[in-house]
Formats: sequence, structure tokens, C-alpha cells
Amino acid sequence: MFDINPYYMFTVLVIAAGGIPKGYDEGGFSASIGLTSFKHDFGLTASLWKNNASGLASRTANISSFGVLGAAFGSLIALTLTDRLGRLRCWQLFVVLWGSGILMQVFSSGIIGFMLFARVWGGLGAGGLTVVAPLYLSEIAPAKSRGTIVSMYMVVLLSFLTLGFFINYAASVTMQAHAAQYRLVQSIPLIPVGIAFICSFFLSDTPRWLASKDRGDEALKVLAQLRRSVKNDYHLSDEHEQIQEHIRTRQQSLAGASICTIIKEIATISTYRKRFLLGVTMQTVAQWSGGNGITYYIPQIFTYAGVVGTNTSLITSGAYGVVKLVFTLVFTWGLVDVFGRRPCMLTGLAMQCSTHVYMSIYMSLFLHSNNKPASDTAIASVFIYAVGWSIGLCTVQYLYGTEIYPTRIRSVCYATNMALHWFFQFAVVRVTPNMFVSLNIWGAYVFWAMVCALGFILLGIWAPETKGVPMERMEELFAGKWWMGWKAKVDLTQWTREDMILEEKEVEKPTTTELERA
Repeated sequence: MFDINPYYMFTVLVIAAGGIPKGYDEGGFSASIGLTSFKHDFGLTASLWKNNASGLASRTANISSFGVLGAAFGSLIALTLTDRLGRLRCWQLFVVLWGSGILMQVFSSGIIGFMLFARVWGGLGAGGLTVVAPLYLSEIAPAKSRGTIVSMYMVVLLSFLTLGFFINYAASVTMQAHAAQYRLVQSIPLIPVGIAFICSFFLSDTPRWLASKDRGDEALKVLAQLRRSVKNDYHLSDEHEQIQEHIRTRQQSLAGASICTIIKEIATISTYRKRFLLGVTMQTVAQWSGGNGITYYIPQIFTYAGVVGTNTSLITSGAYGVVKLVFTLVFTWGLVDVFGRRPCMLTGLAMQCSTHVYMSIYMSLFLHSNNKPASDTAIASVFIYAVGWSIGLCTVQYLYGTEIYPTRIRSVCYATNMALHWFFQFAVVRVTPNMFVSLNIWGAYVFWAMVCALGFILLGIWAPETKGVPMERMEELFAGKWWMGWKAKVDLTQWTREDMILEEKEVEKPTTTELERA
């Protein structure tokens, strides 16, 4: 029999619900833009934009992307507030921001300016939750199950991404094309997130944050509740002492280190600089390889690939979400610690690149040819792309981000990576419809294929394998020339007992961004 702690599981489920806003935005909201009722209210019907396809594409892109723009700023706000207000209060604050944004969005009633403002406002909350929710989960999980617990956030996110497509399908076949149709679709996530918000008032903040604020007794009490143990339990006392020791070690490491000082160290110390630039490069390649551009406009892409009918396209888009969910879980709970980071990343990039190449050929030669074999292959290639994205840079970039940076520079590097993640995602979502128009669809796929090919070469020679390497010895992987990263190794036979003790006291072992996946 499993020893299940109801309070602990309750806490995990409530906080993991913070993944619903981002997941539903990519699935439910992005698909709702294609509903006839939404198009009518916000002037997205083709008849209103005769001889101005780029204008229609720009309006569609603005509505989709402004939520991502808000999320970029929300993630930066979260990074400044989580230590001050606490993980739990920040989680509640961002839920309120997101929820109020959704309400404004739902009742914007065709006023495009109000809709764009609501998208940015709600995006602030959704972006903040992508930082706070995984951080909270990582700080309450035991070290041996931290990866699994943090991954619950991504499970919830992808589940609601997938569910969003099916909700749109249900609304399109059962409701008339009036404003109530898209309003219902867009307001659905308020129910589960609202329930989680109410439940959050029965939770406490994380033991690590409480201890960092010199509230040691309270931290021990919360830890005992999470572990279903008594305060004088040996294992509980040991975990509490590790938390206290980590806080002391971190304070010593960051003593006298201003942000300007850390930035200067990143720029001037070779090993810091190489790691920082590798993280930036991974984030750049990941976002510009087409991942989120395809996800946000997947119903339209399936239509291009030959799927006939809006409802059929929504069902196929839901299946696309299921594939992403399944293979992200396969990667997270299996492949990455079996085959390693590099093989997964390079295999994923190769799959992305090959599908982009085929889609560019299909879009240029067979788009309107009614060639069923070519169309079926195009549809299959979209699903193959989903597999490559899920096992590759969709996830690997976050693992590297939590592994390769030392404690001293991790916060600054993490903040930069998160900012790039959201601003690049905003740019990709914003320009994709216009790329389809100006580059005749196939040109967009050529661009994405080139990014994947360049990323495969660059990351293939630069990124070292980090599987099984203690965080304290990551510097050895970056001691040589950057272009020899593919060959860098660490002799793990020299891993001493002292290294093991130090590693156990490192809190940043797979943490906040491990599964913050699009």
C-alpha cells in the first residue's frame, strides 16, 4: 500500500493549477479566435479585409500575442516579488491578476482596444504563475521526488492545452454563433482556477521561504504537516537542518554581490560567460524553431495540411495536444535520465527540421492540389513535429537552465532566460500570421527549418552532456574551448563523499523552470 499524505497531495494539486492559465491560453483561447462568433465580434472575417490580408493577419496576431507580451513582464515581476511576499501570496496575487484579465477579456464585446488591454493584463498573471507555481512545488517536494512533483505543473498545463481544443469543438457544434459561445469557451478556466484559489487559503507558504525569513518554528511545523511527521522525527529534523544550511550557504555565496557585480562577473569570467551564452542560445533556437508559432495557430495549420472543416480541425488539434502531453511525460519521466540531454535535444531538432522541410515543399507544390497522399503525409508530419518538439528543446532548455549555472549567477541567468523566453515567444506568435501571408506559408517553414539546422550544428558542438554530473562539478564541463563542448566529460569516479553531501544541500537541483514548457 502507498503511504499517501492527503494534505501534501492537496497542496500539489492546488498549486499545479497555476499551469492552467498558460495551457488554456495556448489551446482554448487560441482556438476560440477561429470561432465564427469571435470573428464576427472582433472583425476577423475575411470579407471585411478584402485586398488587405496582412491587415487581417496583424489583427489576429495582436489578439493572440498580447497575452504572451503581458506574460513576459509578469515573469519578471514574479522574480522580484517571490522573495519579498512569499510564494503563496504571489501565487494568489497572480491568480487575481489573471482572473480579472479574463473577465475583462470575456466582456470586451468587440472593442479591440479593450481586448488587447485585457490580454496584456491577464498575461501578467499567467506569466507570473509560470515562475511561482514550479518554484513552490520544487520547495515542498522531497529531493528524491522533486522532478516528478514539479512535472505535475506541466501535466496540468498540457492537459488544459489539449482540453481547450475539445471545448472549442463542443461549443462549435452545440451552440449558435453568438457572443455567448466564445465567452463561455474563454471563461471555462475560471472555474478550476477559482476553486484552486479558494483552496489556497488553506495552505501555508513553503518551509524554505519561511526559514529564509527567520520563521524557523513555523517552517518546521509546515514541513511536519507536508511530511505527515512529528517535529522530533529524525528525518524531519535532518531535512529542516539541510534547508537551514542551504540558506546560510546561499547567503554567504551572495554576500556583497549586487546585480551589477554579478553581470560584470558573467561578462568577464570565461566559464560564466560560456554558460550564460549557451543558455541564451538554447532559448533563442527553441523559440524561433517554430514551436509556439505552430501551437498557437495549429487549427489553421491543419487546415493548410488538408484537414477539411473547422470542427475536424479542432479535433485534430486536440490530438496534437495529446501527443505533446504524452511525449513530454515520456521525456520527463524516462528519456532524459536514460539517454541523456544531448541525444534527446539533437534528435528533437532533427525531427523538427525534417518536418519543416517537408511542409515547405508541401505548401509550395501541393497546397491546393487535392493530392491526398501528400496531404496525409503533411498531417502526419505535424504530429512528428510535436514529438520532436516535446522530447527536444521544449524541455531540454529548462533542464540546462537549472543545471549549468552556479548559485552565484543562477538568479540573474534565470531571469534573463525567462525574459528571453517570453519576449521571443511574443515575437514568434505575433509575426507568424504575417509570415504566412508575406512568405506564402512555405517561406515560414523554410525559415524555421534553417533555424533548426543551424541550432543542430551550433548546439551539437557547444552543449556538453550534463546527465549524472553533480552541479558542483559543472564547471569542469565548461573549462575547455566552447566548440569542444560536445567532447567535454567529467570523471565521476572521482566523485567523493563530500561532493555527495554538497549536492544534497543544493536547493537548485531541478527546480523552477524544469517543466515550464510551451
